[in-house]
Amino acid sequence: MSTSPHVIVIGAGTGGMCLAHGLKRAGISVAVYEADRTRRDGLYGYRVGIDPDGSRALSACLPPELYDTFVATCARGPRFFNILTERNAEVLSLDLPPDDDPIDSEKSVSRMTLRQVLLTGLDEIVHFDKRFTHYEQHDDCRVTAFFADGTSATGDVLVAADGTGSRVRRQYLPHAELVEAGVISVAAKVPVTEHTRTLISPKVFEGLSLVFAPHGFFNIFHVMEFKWDQEGRAKQGIGGNDKELIDRWPGMLYDNTRDYINWGFAAASTKYPTDVMRLRGADLVDVVLEMTPNWHPNYRELFTLTDTTTCFPINIMTSRPIRQWETTQITLIGDAIHTMTPGRGIGANTALRDAALLTKNLSAARDGKVTLLEAINDYETRMTKYGFDAVRDSLKQQGGGDIMHKPIIGRAALAGLRSGMRLVNHMPPLKRQFAKSLLASRDNSNAN
Repeated sequence: MSTSPHVIVIGAGTGGMCLAHGLKRAGISVAVYEADRTRRDGLYGYRVGIDPDGSRALSACLPPELYDTFVATCARGPRFFNILTERNAEVLSLDLPPDDDPIDSEKSVSRMTLRQVLLTGLDEIVHFDKRFTHYEQHDDCRVTAFFADGTSATGDVLVAADGTGSRVRRQYLPHAELVEAGVISVAAKVPVTEHTRTLISPKVFEGLSLVFAPHGFFNIFHVMEFKWDQEGRAKQGIGGNDKELIDRWPGMLYDNTRDYINWGFAAASTKYPTDVMRLRGADLVDVVLEMTPNWHPNYRELFTLTDTTTCFPINIMTSRPIRQWETTQITLIGDAIHTMTPGRGIGANTALRDAALLTKNLSAARDGKVTLLEAINDYETRMTKYGFDAVRDSLKQQGGGDIMHKPIIGRAALAGLRSGMRLVNHMPPLKRQFAKSLLASRDNSNAN
């Protein structure tokens, strides 16, 4: 027997909106409730990497033309993967494959742009200015969400897609803790100008570059170049389908994203001033400059040229994996259940994977192939496995307990890393194998 549930999604982030598209496309009733007052609210201006797994999820959930718009609004893909010293010396540089495959390629997108793409076509489904306060479960297996403005919404399934600070999770799984990873990151943007272009090499300008420095200090540089100009019009040379998609995409009215150099500095929490989390803008840039006195002058000038309105600190958090819970009509996706460090760069992709899997399972329940609770239970069984595996792996890649942060042994580890990478850099067969392994680690197409 076929029964179509009504699904309530709390949060209009990446995972929640991908899920909403997937359910709408499958003909399942869905409504999204978002705390932001408008679609322009929130700070969404930084890079997110979408791997082939994330692209597959988006392709499965979005209408085909909107997926094409997503691809058209991605930044130019990185052509190189670079590892550098703080003095701007190359340790390793790998050629990356072209990003011309619409699905099986690495993509870089502005978070604000991705948000506007995912909001496209869902005006009647997304309800803004709805700050979730709590829920109530009913004897008839339905659930009601309540909001700060006094309104409520009732459905057959409630999905927590409200991010790291999820209020749904705090009520539903109070034992699911978030802990500090022991690392604080400072992120910001520098506008691309004729001058800022000269401060980094062509390989860095066209690549994704990681700086590993003494004291466990780390920085990422990534240049985001888009297919539109300062006025939001398709650039000269952008033609065909991409130009048409950009020109008629309504999301451009809400997107202020323009070409920029994204930098993100990270260090163990203990290396920062005690008040760093209260700092913003120029004060925060000054902290980074004080921590990097011996870095290359060009790097330091880039820090100085930061658009200070974009500079903020992030106390990196990570979920503590828990045992699978008893299944009910409430479930969770993305950071609401498996917050992870940026170490592997797969947080957004895991949320998209959640959305595609949950869409598939709820569609099976709608078609009478399984019960609603069986569909949710299967989703949670699979999600908690790959999601918490990703949490553990990401913490290994970026955590305050990493050997690199230790005063003496950390320098030895850094020297060993650099020596090994330089060896790879000078041996083409090793470089090819390293590049193959790097790309394979970002693709879960064969995972269960």
